[in-house]
Amino acid sequence: MKESQNIEWKESWRDEYLKWICGFANAQGGKIYIGTRDDGTVIGVKNAKRLLDDLPNKIQSKLGIVADVNLLTQGEHEYIEIVVSPWAFPVNYDGAYYYRSGSTKQLLRGNALTSFLMEKTGLKWDAATITNVDAEDLDKESFDIFRREALRSGRMTKEDLDISNAELLEKLDLIADGKLKRAAALCFYRQPEKVSGGCYVKVGKFEGSEILYQDEVHGSLIIMADRVIDLIYLKYLKAAISYHKDTRVETYPFAREAVREAVFNAIIHCNWAENVPVQIRIEDEVMYVSNCSMLPFGWTVETLLGSHVSKPYNPDIARIFYRAGYIENWGRGIQKIREACVAHGTEEPEYIVHGGDIMVKFKALQSAIVTDSKGSNEPISEPIDEPLEETLEQKILNCIASNPNITYDMMVEELLVSRSTIKRSIAKLTESGCLVRKGSRRYGYWEIID
Repeated sequence: MKESQNIEWKESWRDEYLKWICGFANAQGGKIYIGTRDDGTVIGVKNAKRLLDDLPNKIQSKLGIVADVNLLTQGEHEYIEIVVSPWAFPVNYDGAYYYRSGSTKQLLRGNALTSFLMEKTGLKWDAATITNVDAEDLDKESFDIFRREALRSGRMTKEDLDISNAELLEKLDLIADGKLKRAAALCFYRQPEKVSGGCYVKVGKFEGSEILYQDEVHGSLIIMADRVIDLIYLKYLKAAISYHKDTRVETYPFAREAVREAVFNAIIHCNWAENVPVQIRIEDEVMYVSNCSMLPFGWTVETLLGSHVSKPYNPDIARIFYRAGYIENWGRGIQKIREACVAHGTEEPEYIVHGGDIMVKFKALQSAIVTDSKGSNEPISEPIDEPLEETLEQKILNCIASNPNITYDMMVEELLVSRSTIKRSIAKLTESGCLVRKGSRRYGYWEIID
């Protein structure tokens, strides 16, 4: 029998094999046989009975665990079997943590060690309490958005939501020992950078290595989620226009549902303790969505792309986003992204893991890349200084020109933006004298003023 993930053969005992025992204890457990060749052939070990007495004490004193040590015989040969069970808490040898992966022993360092310790202890960064933000400091708009989306998604009822903000925080398990958890401040505080310095989303349009223009989306995580997708699709991307019979069809180079899922995943699973923002880099032919994060301990990219359980990096933040209807909690996010890309006619995205950061690379639908006569992608609006609503206002006017009786909900469905974004744009059109509402809210209509 060959060595495997759970079996190690050794001809004689050395104290350095305590590292192997440590690795087994931190992984799925395993067995070490002393007095055998690498192929499992039993050759026996001298002083087997002394090892039988010494090893249990040595394992307990050095590693703080108990392992079964058995004396076995085969013919004239005596050899030792050490049976190591997996341990629920992290085990170290002289302050170092080892882990059995495949048939090798790994010394855990850096991000791998952090991920391992969090996995073993069950402690999560977003669940820790804070003292510099109170419930009274939290943002009304963030709660309003959450209530609207949670009710619309059906994840919470009107009765669930018709309570005070403090009671809602209790219901969402965002208060511990009378203090706010970090997740509460990040999701509902207008200035989450007081909790984590890099808590925002950065979006940039690039041509090669040159940045053409950029934006930063600040505010609570709920506000970021409510606004960042609209920003990407109204300012940074231009749709290819076609017609099906008499219906105008807009096709964007990147599948909106896939990008939405990837961006929400990046926000939810970000290691905000690193003080690095979520970054979205947009080029004509590719889009990158990246964050500082780590795969669950023991996972590979193949694990991520296959069927897996939901193991959020920030469970409390994930629960808030789930209640708001932004995500599911079945570990299907990657599958949904891939399916949305295929339905859009593009390749499945590529996942790139670099130690402490994860990047999703989307390739554009070639037929939907809109270029000007110079062959470069023309931005919808002027870089940086031009307001997001300018392009949307023209789309709203086009909708109203086609149907003066159109409602907010119909515009939300038609333009694929949030209701609050529509209302802000209509308020601006009304204030500028371009648009007038005639009649009642229920039975009235819109009139465009030339």
